[in-house]
Amino acid sequence: MTGTRLPMFPLSAVLFPYASMPLHVFEPRYRSLMQDCLAGDRRFGIVLIERGSEVGGGDERSAVGTRCVITREIELTDGRWLLEVRGEVLIEVEQWLPDDPYPAALVVEPAPVPGLEDPGRALEQAIRRVRRARALLAEHGGTPALPPDLAFDGGGDAEVAAWLLCAAAPVNAYDAQRLLVADGAEERLRLLAELMEDLELDLHRMLASE
Repeated sequence: MTGTRLPMFPLSAVLFPYASMPLHVFEPRYRSLMQDCLAGDRRFGIVLIERGSEVGGGDERSAVGTRCVITREIELTDGRWLLEVRGEVLIEVEQWLPDDPYPAALVVEPAPVPGLEDPGRALEQAIRRVRRARALLAEHGGTPALPPDLAFDGGGDAEVAAWLLCAAAPVNAYDAQRLLVADGAEERLRLLAELMEDLELDLHRMLASE
């Protein structure tokens, strides 16, 4: 095995690279993980629980996740932690290690996929789909619409922009994992546009049947 040992936090949610996520840490094993991370480089991995529960162990975990870094932390008086983490890079699990005292794995970073030939076109199409889906949901009391001035340029990096757009999209954990493991930004944006189109059609069918 050539992987690097990394503490792991399996969740029922997906964290994308460059996106942020709040975490409430209350289990003793994950409190221990946080203490070790904060005493070190503040990094750990997040993977989706494909089957089972976040609490108590015995779960089935995805082999692809995201390495993240703790950007903010508050320790409560009863020992719980409130955290904010930011995704950094994709990771692949080579081997799960014993959960002693918390989950850990040997992980590698997957090889990069060549960039988009025409990032602007694919990105703009996906942005339109995400904005439309969020607006439709907002009209019916769901996820708020995206602010009109919110840009997804990723500082000129299409890969970063694609990740940030995925984080803003109204998708369930299963579809978020499909986006996470997509083969590069081009495939990820194509899949995202398809998911948003399907969601829009489902919303229209639901409204027509009311």
